[in-house]
Amino acid sequence: MVIAVAAPERRPSVFLIDDDDHVRAFMRTRLEANNFTVAEAGSGEEALRRVDESVDLVIVDLGLPGIDGFTVVRSLRERFSMPIIMVTAAADEGDRVLGLEIGADDYVVKPFLPREFVARVRAALRRASTRKPEPSPRRLFAVGDVVLDATAREARRGDQILPMTNREFDLLLFLVMSPRQAFTREQLMRNVWKAEPGWQDPATVTEHIHRLRRLIEVDPAVPAHLVTVRGVGYRFDP
Repeated sequence: MVIAVAAPERRPSVFLIDDDDHVRAFMRTRLEANNFTVAEAGSGEEALRRVDESVDLVIVDLGLPGIDGFTVVRSLRERFSMPIIMVTAAADEGDRVLGLEIGADDYVVKPFLPREFVARVRAALRRASTRKPEPSPRRLFAVGDVVLDATAREARRGDQILPMTNREFDLLLFLVMSPRQAFTREQLMRNVWKAEPGWQDPATVTEHIHRLRRLIEVDPAVPAHLVTVRGVGYRFDP
């Protein structure tokens, strides 16, 4: 009989940055008692060397010696997206505002209550887990009355999707992204087919151009967009 064993649940990882050993010990004890994995550093210099993508949340004291907490917050925010909670003194309202403006997600004020401290960590992780990634902007190109959607890899005329092969789409997109630039068939073989001259017949390019003209040109016999450049090859005219 085979008995399935569930994999252990991953514990969220928190990185503490504080030069006060007693404060770090207090935070580490509370977090570990609430099922967090904890790493720590006593300086901003050490933290910036050690924090990486595996960290789920960072807690940083703004009053660090050397590289101060503001610099640490700014540097981490430039590199990572994990939540950052700053630790400030009760009277430092201006520091809290500045910390939030440069990228911190929340703050706790010294001296802080253990339950509030852990609650803020959990809340920051919850907010981070529910953030939806920003949708990538669609890359659209107009080819006469055809819209080339590089994100969806579709070519449309109105509501109709044009029946292009992957290679035809790649060739058209390559030319469209370099308007009015003439390419030889050999250059197109290298850039679209990823083939060196001699490996494949360059007449393949000509055949693909002819098929694309039948799809996108109003009059394939007199192309307005996929133009032949005599003695050179082909170019795209918007």
